[in-house]
Amino acid sequence: MVGRHKRSTKVIVSILLVLGGVFAGFPVLWMFISSLKSNTEIFAWPPKFIDAGFSLNNYIAVLRDSEKIRFFINSYTISGLVVLFTLFIGIMAAYAFSRFDFPFKEIINTIIVSVQAIPPIVLLIPYMSLIVTLRIFNTYFALLLTYMVFTLPYCILMMTGYFNTISTTLDEAVLIDGGSRWRVCWRILVPISIPGIISVGMYTFMQAWNEYLFALILTKTNDMRTVPVGINLLMGQHTYDWGQMMAMSCLGSLPVLILFIFFQKYFIAGMSSGAIKG
Repeated sequence: MVGRHKRSTKVIVSILLVLGGVFAGFPVLWMFISSLKSNTEIFAWPPKFIDAGFSLNNYIAVLRDSEKIRFFINSYTISGLVVLFTLFIGIMAAYAFSRFDFPFKEIINTIIVSVQAIPPIVLLIPYMSLIVTLRIFNTYFALLLTYMVFTLPYCILMMTGYFNTISTTLDEAVLIDGGSRWRVCWRILVPISIPGIISVGMYTFMQAWNEYLFALILTKTNDMRTVPVGINLLMGQHTYDWGQMMAMSCLGSLPVLILFIFFQKYFIAGMSSGAIKG
């Protein structure tokens, strides 16, 4: 009876997982199929998964348009800078939280956690005023600073938790040998914490790459706009170019997909390790 019950449970769980996978994956599949069709074919009834009119025309149109290519360049540049600065500052802050006791440590930590709970849209108007006052509106720097406000807290919390899993005896050994705290952080702890760093870097990249609201509000010219905003610009007043929208969406999904395929084991290990100790 026990064995039969276990098998029944496994079958039910497997069916639920398959249904969940289909539910999650079907929109992505439909997006890809639609990217190979014209507007007329996309809205044909009854809908067809396989159509004789499939072509790469939408992708060719996107890749030949210098303005759309600029959207991708902007997204890569901003996302890359956000990852680099977030990791650099976040690792140093996490090292301080993990290894030192200093005044107002708990208060500062509470503030960092609280930032994670604030909906970004609440900060939209204050940030707009600040960016305009600093005269950095419609620049990479404006988006970099804004995105880091939302990615740094997560980086600090996760890396603090990861550093807490590493014994302080390593620090002491290096300090006894005459090494500096800088050496302890970057030559000892960072190499050991690669899974955590990769997971935080992937999360940060995804946040910056997919962000739409601030990218729309803090930029005004197409040469500064990112992929999510560029996709929205394909929505005209009277017509939508659904084929190119789907093609840009597919191309925009590739970086995150590639990162996850190559680094998924580090991403899962880093997330679990940081969360357990953090």
